[in-house]
Amino acid sequence: MWKRDEAVRPTSGQPAAPPPAPAPNVAASPTPRTEPGHSMEKDIVNIGKSVVIKGELNGSEDLTIEGHVEGTIQLRDHVLTIGPNGKIKAQVFAKMVIVLGEVQGNVTASDKVDIRDNGSVEGDLIAPRIAIAEGAHFKGSIDMQKKGGAQAQAKPAGQPQPPAQQQAPAQPGAPQAQRVGV
Repeated sequence: MWKRDEAVRPTSGQPAAPPPAPAPNVAASPTPRTEPGHSMEKDIVNIGKSVVIKGELNGSEDLTIEGHVEGTIQLRDHVLTIGPNGKIKAQVFAKMVIVLGEVQGNVTASDKVDIRDNGSVEGDLIAPRIAIAEGAHFKGSIDMQKKGGAQAQAKPAGQPQPPAQQQAPAQPGAPQAQRVGV
């Protein structure tokens, strides 16, 4: 007599039966096992060699461009990588810009501009940190702004600012501020 459990369990001399197919409303288990490793990685979008974009390119994730872009590129809080085949004629705004290809236009980065070995930039660079590798090409001006802009320049380095009470002269007829518990 046939028993239900015998069909699932392999017998010693016979090969194991294939597992039953999952029901349509039940999620397959291999997908969740492979996804956690992928979801830990940062999403990076690639624009291939044959792609040409003309206009405004905005994004909220890291981007690698291998194709041609003309116009404006804005990735304010993300990394833009211009690959070795990338050719850019655009104003660029990003957190970090890595140039391996060619850029014609001004590049503004809130963190760093990095022109690698065979990279080429013709335009002005504005960033607090700039790296230009030996063998790279650059033609333009560099403005290495500090993070924080005018606030960082207003306070001289290494000198603490006195408290506001000590700076203000006493006004005649005005109540005087008293320092307590110093």
